[in-house]
Order: sequence, then structure tokens, then C-alpha cells
Amino acid sequence: MTIQDEKIIVLNGAAIGYKGITNSVNIVKSEISVFALKGELVALIGGNGIGKSTLLRTIAGFQPPVGGEILIVDKQITAYREKELALIMSYVSPEVVRVQNLSVFDLVSLGRFPHTNWFGKLLSEDLQIVEDAIKSVGLQGFENRMVNCISDGERQKAMIARTLAQDTNIIILDEPTAFLDLSNKYEIVNILHQLACEKGKTILFSTHDLTTAIAESDRIWLMLNDSVKQGAPEDLIINGNFEALFTNEHLFFDQVKGDFRIRKHSKKRAYITGNGIAADWTIKALERNGFEIIDSLRVSDNYASVLIDVNYPIWTFRQEEHTYMFSSLLSLCQYLKKL
Repeated sequence: MTIQDEKIIVLNGAAIGYKGITNSVNIVKSEISVFALKGELVALIGGNGIGKSTLLRTIAGFQPPVGGEILIVDKQITAYREKELALIMSYVSPEVVRVQNLSVFDLVSLGRFPHTNWFGKLLSEDLQIVEDAIKSVGLQGFENRMVNCISDGERQKAMIARTLAQDTNIIILDEPTAFLDLSNKYEIVNILHQLACEKGKTILFSTHDLTTAIAESDRIWLMLNDSVKQGAPEDLIINGNFEALFTNEHLFFDQVKGDFRIRKHSKKRAYITGNGIAADWTIKALERNGFEIIDSLRVSDNYASVLIDVNYPIWTFRQEEHTYMFSSLLSLCQYLKKL
């Protein structure tokens, strides 16, 4: 087995859960058999309440598994001492850090705690590691800024920098992109992907952002009601696994576009001529407005079929003897709504 194939996290028939009020064990999910390799970015995806946080906390050693086995670098998770585990694994919780009078540098420095002596004194080597971690996430110049005075995206970068300062080969993050805008979502996940690729770290994060996970992740753990699937994003798409993620008759997973879409039933059809980006977005706009895009124009008593010629920046609409020209998709769609 080569180093690229080294399994860092392995779950064999694992069961996760928690103790109830009467000390009885409530099993959240059982028979979980998945793994993560060295240098992989792994996204954990599932619906609300499916057990994603419970699974991450169990892998991180915060609560014991209730069945099966969880191996971290070929060793049972329950066999690790707390400090021993802190030297190989770091964890970022979903809670937003809002602490008065704590600078970005101080927050990131907390990651060095497992490596320092009893007094917690940072040596010159530790200070350099902290500086490097801050630089790695693009927060140079923020060292003296107070954590409660920076944006959510900058705060999340600081939390990732803290894990880098901890210098572990495994990083686990619970919803690291929650509450972030689109730009910060992609930037955070891209930083994680670079860390996995360039530094050989195994990074596992949970997310509801399927688009970002598909675009950046090496592997996806897909938590369904009756099982946990794993594979490259493309494997799961081709195999139709995402279809089972949500049981909603109005929602379906589009295997071509790679995202969930609302199922629309319409008797309106459109045949598009033209090519390029304008034609691609014309199709999206028409689908949003309830049109089925057909590959040939045909007359049917049951359907209203229209021909749209995309010759950007002009859209030509033809139906029977009527021909109209529009200078934007907005005006075209406004007209089509009246049909």
C-alpha cells in the first residue's frame, strides 16, 4: 500500500449515539463503514437530524462509539489518551466564537497548547508556527484585531488557522461554512482543499452546501436514513445516490447539472436555436419559468411549443404566425409568463 492509499480514518460497522436520561443508549446510526485517506478532503452530507454532528464528535473522541470500531491511524479511538489524540487531530465546532479582548493571534496561539510545557509558554518555534498558520488562511495584518470585531468569514479563517497551529494530520470541522456568504463559502472550502492536497492532511467537514462539496471534495460520505454511502462526488451522482438524500416529491436531483431542482409539471415546451453562454442561460431561465426544453420542434394539441432563436444580444420568439424580439431574458420571460 502506497502512502497515497494510507487509510487515516476507518469506520467498520460503527454505531453512534448518546446516553438518554435513564442511561439507556439511543442509537442514532449503525453499521457505518467508511474511510478517509491521507491527503483527502472529505465532505459529510445529510439532512437535518440525521446524525452528522454526532458522527463527527464520535470520530473526534468527544463521545464513545456505541458499537463497531473506529480506527484513527490504525488505532482504536477509545485507546487514545486525550492529549495523545490532540497531537494528531484537531476539531472546529459549529459554535461562533465571540470572546471579548481576544486577538486573532491569541486565538490561533491556543492551537499550540497541546505542544507547550506545563506553563503554556510559547517558544520562538511556536510563534513562527502561529504566524505561518495565519498566513496560510490569508489573515496577515489581522493578528492584533479582536476576534469579536472581524467578520464571520474572517473568524472562521482564524479558527482554521488555530487548527493549523495545532499541527495535526487530521482536521475535523462541523459546518465550517454555515452563515457565510457565497464568496466565503468557496474560499473556506478551497483553503481546506489546498491544505489536504499540499500538506497531506486528512480533512473531514460536514456541510449542507452540496454544490461546494461536489466542486471541491475528493470524497463524500452521504448519510441517508438507512445507510451511509461513500465515493467521489461524481461516483455518487452517476450511481443516483443523491436521489435518496431527500424524500420530497417536489424535489429531484439533476444528474446532469449536479444539484437539486424543483420538479415542475408544465405543458409549455420550447425549442432553442443558438449556442454559447447566452443559449445555456436561456435554457436555465426558461426551465425556471416552467418550460420543458425539447430537441426538435413539433406541433402537438396538448402542448404550447415555442421557438426561441438566441442571437445575443437579441432573443427572437416565434409561435405560429407571431414573431417578437427581446433585448433581455427578463423581458422575454415576462412575456412568456402571459402565454
